[in-house]
Order: sequence, then C-alpha cells, then structure tokens
Amino acid sequence: MLLRVFRRYPMEIILVGMYIFLVFSAPGFATVDNQLNVLRNVTMQGIIAFGMTMIIISGEIDLSIGSGVAFSGCVTAWVTRELSPMLGPYPAIALGAVAAMTLLFFIGVMTGKLRQHFNMPSFITTLGLLTVLSGAANLITGGFPITSFPYEFNFLGSGFLFGIPFPVYIFVAVFGIVYFLMNFTSFGRAIYAVGGNLEAARLSGIDVWRTKTLALGITGIFTAIAGVLIASQILSGSASAARGWELDVISAVIIGGTSLFGGKGAVRGTLIGVLFLGVIVNGMTLLNVSEYWQLVVRGMLIIAAVLMNHALDRQTQK
Repeated sequence: MLLRVFRRYPMEIILVGMYIFLVFSAPGFATVDNQLNVLRNVTMQGIIAFGMTMIIISGEIDLSIGSGVAFSGCVTAWVTRELSPMLGPYPAIALGAVAAMTLLFFIGVMTGKLRQHFNMPSFITTLGLLTVLSGAANLITGGFPITSFPYEFNFLGSGFLFGIPFPVYIFVAVFGIVYFLMNFTSFGRAIYAVGGNLEAARLSGIDVWRTKTLALGITGIFTAIAGVLIASQILSGSASAARGWELDVISAVIIGGTSLFGGKGAVRGTLIGVLFLGVIVNGMTLLNVSEYWQLVVRGMLIIAAVLMNHALDRQTQK
C-alpha cells in the first residue's frame, strides 16, 4: 500500500518530508513571512515552467526564456519611456506589456515554423535566440537599465493583496489556465499525442505542427508576463535580468516528472517541482549553505529526479 502511494506521488512525499525536516532544522523557515517569501520567489519562474511543460510534453524545448524575460522587460520599459509623455505612464505600460507579449508569441511561432519547414531542432533555434534576445535587450537599453516606470508600478511585482504577494495570484491563474488546457481540451490531448508518437498523431488527423507551434507561442506569452513582473519588481528594464532561468525552469519541469522525450508529464507535477526547488533553495539559504554547494545540490537533484522517474516507469511497466 505505502509503496503504491510512493510510486504514484514520489515528489509530493519527498517535498513533504523535506518540508518537515526544514521546519525543525532551519531557523525561521516555518514563519508566515518566510512562506510568503518562498511563494513570491517561485512565481516568475513557475509561470514560465507551466508553459515549458506543454513544450516538453510536445517533444520540443525552449532555451531562450531567460533572455526572453529580460527582452520583454526592456521592451515594456522602452515603450513606457517613449509613450508616457503622450499617453501617461499607465496606458504606456499596458501597451509596452502587450507589445512584449506579442513579440514573444510570434518568436515562439517562428521557432515552430522553422521546426516544421526546415526541420531545425528547437534546441538549436532557441539556443540561438538566447543570444539574439540578449543582444536585442542590450540594444534597446544601450547597456543601461531603463528606469521609466512610476513607483506605483512596483505593486504588480512586489505588492500584496489581502496579505498575499500579488504575483502569486498571477501564478495561480496561469496554473489554472494550463491545467484546464492540458486536461479538458482537444489541444491538451493533441500535445500528449504529438509528444508520444508524432506519426501516429498525424495519421489520426492532428495538426502536429500547429500544436507544437501554439505551445511555443503560448509559452512566449508567459515568458513576457514574467518579464513584466520582474521589471515591476526592479522598476526598470534590465538586459541582465533572469540570466540562467532556462535551466531552473527546465529543472522544475523535469523534477515534476515530465519526460524530456515527450509524451509524458503533468502541469500538477511541474507545480510540485517549482515548489520543491523554491523550498530547497530557501531552506539551504536559511541553513547558511554556500551558494556553490546550492548549485551542486540542485544539479544532483535533477539527476536523482530523472533516475527516480525512470526507475518508477520501469516498475510500472512490469
């Protein structure tokens, strides 16, 4: 009975066990303020991770999201600076955010089209885009942060609503949207089918490239939303924001049980993976663990999660 429960909910059980350990060993871990801090810290990467789950299940990957976050923040800041004298700051911010989401959506679509028409792996395309978007962000800002936002804009990324960080509401909303898409729509079923067996999905009438392209585009929108939230937190558009996020986001998705080979995974598992990384980073910080050791531990966790999920899959197939 216990073994069957562990096979079904391995990361949930490990997360609960780690949480109990930190409650008794890490000073201040169990306080309400610290728990809210953990939630706030995982929201931005979590928003992107939910979209990345769709991409990886469909059999693709996006390595450009860190640069995409910085780029979207810089676009929003630049549009705000240019249009504020004519429209006022808040309409300018709204237009900047829409521009960032539109640009990253079409960049995601472009990645899908290159995959479809030129068979260019998304790994290669997005690896190139990582550099392109980083360079574009620096061109927009001139190498210096654009500080064009009014102070009140900080509420979006750092404010509280009914005692809960405002970004958490966006995080929950995005989770709900992706959960609904993946579990209750034909689009979600198509993502699983395409990632599991592309040719079989095509023969069954699924537009496989439209499915992959749409998943990449939607994740581009989520990346832009995270970029706007980061820009709100630091009250500027900075080309150096979110460096290395792609590895953290992919780590959360893998730890949550999504297969890098496609066809298997769940957004609920990604939620657990996001919380798992947030809790362990927070706990190690409170325990004064060296930042270098934190990187070692996080890397080992990724390897361990892949091995454990592989072992559980083999047990299930027996």
